[in-house]
Amino acid sequence: MTEPATPAQTGATHRRALAGVAGAVAVAAIMLAAATCRAHPGRIDAPVPGPSATGPAAQTSAPATPTAPASPSQYPAVPVVPAAVLHDLPAATTDTTIPGAPLDTDLQAGTDGAVVHNHSTVAVFDRPGGRPVATLPPVQAGSPTWLPVIDREPGWFRVLLPSRPNHATGWLGATGLGVARTPYQIRVSIHGTRLQLHRDGALIGQWTVAVGARATPTPTGRTFLLASVVDDSQRMSPLILPLGIHSPTLTTYHGGPATTAIHSWPSSDVYGKHVSNGCIRVPLDALHALATVPLGTLVQLDPEPDRKPTPVPGRAHPSGSTTHTKG
Repeated sequence: MTEPATPAQTGATHRRALAGVAGAVAVAAIMLAAATCRAHPGRIDAPVPGPSATGPAAQTSAPATPTAPASPSQYPAVPVVPAAVLHDLPAATTDTTIPGAPLDTDLQAGTDGAVVHNHSTVAVFDRPGGRPVATLPPVQAGSPTWLPVIDREPGWFRVLLPSRPNHATGWLGATGLGVARTPYQIRVSIHGTRLQLHRDGALIGQWTVAVGARATPTPTGRTFLLASVVDDSQRMSPLILPLGIHSPTLTTYHGGPATTAIHSWPSSDVYGKHVSNGCIRVPLDALHALATVPLGTLVQLDPEPDRKPTPVPGRAHPSGSTTHTKG
């Protein structure tokens, strides 16, 4: 089964030009159109080598133990959506809006770490067995699509989507999905200008960061690592990590969809301040640590001071015996 890749892996092979990234202010929106790709992306869904491998991939976490999807034999069945209907549905990407998508209402809840990947384009439904509201492509901004699971029904997964409106969700039929588990969680205290990286509930790294200014705040709630991008047109950050969430005040930025991202910054005088257009500026050592965290990992943008992550009630937190990386 395909495992989530890390930004360190995908960033090395996906070099894309992003509109609105360079400049004296932070980027709250990133133009992620495929037409701007500067190099052939190559293979993006290869399994992550284990600890015995050599090279950069061997320095990242070991692959997660795949988990079996829920049985699709239980109700309700995944409806067959005619090709003509699928063709007219919006694709769930950072560039689109999904009007019929149900919204996440538990914005600071944790998860059990489950993430899913669709190997081909699939339909997204508003409820198990319900109405299709979008399609989900297998690639997002040059990286394989990995989405965090926030709820389950027999044969179904509810996932966070990368589209507007912020906190959009959808239901995917479990059949054919790749399923893995990440032990990581990223928490950003917007009030405290601090990013924390947790593994299996334990704090393993924290950094003072810069967040959005009052007029262009960083959005709040739970989201996820959507992709990793290397942009040769700017010198702001060697790696840009778009999230599955957008600016709450900007509808576009330099031609892009106002996607919020994590990236570094050329000078350290911004850290500890509310100065960006919504993006999260981090020191280089924080960026290097985040480059080993799997795509689909939950990112909690918390308006309150630092808090320890909380798993979903009644769901086991991932075991410390296995880890996985993303690309």
